Amino acid sequence: MLKGIPKILSPELLKVLMEMGHGDELVIADGNFPAGALARRLVRADGHGTVELLDAILRFFPLDQYDPNPVVLMQVVPGDKVETPIWDEYRAVVTKYYPEASEFKHVERFAFYERAKQAYAVVATGEAALYANLILKKGVV
Repeated sequence: MLKGIPKILSPELLKVLMEMGHGDELVIADGNFPAGALARRLVRADGHGTVELLDAILRFFPLDQYDPNPVVLMQVVPGDKVETPIWDEYRAVVTKYYPEASEFKHVERFAFYERAKQAYAVVATGEAALYANLILKKGVV
């Protein structure tokens, strides 16, 4: 155990966050996301929600200050009548650590999948909310 590190951040996830460099991307995926099929590196965080995990990660993770949209969400498929209140929770967490953060970029579902294939890692959570997938682009310290 180490002091000050949230228990939700497993040793494996901490290692991945430390290995990532400037411009690398991390996907935090909901429970419906095809993480196993798409991930170059898969980190399991079963039983945890994306909001709690995002909050723990952003304590240590620098967002890319050179990218106008370092946080990316999966766009709702046109015609899908799904509400996305979790996005407001994401906004609150990001603003807590990065008050100057821009609006989130929204990417079409299959384009999001393609981007996830290129991400440094995918964190598979147990999040039940729909369209709760997000990508974080790492910055410099």
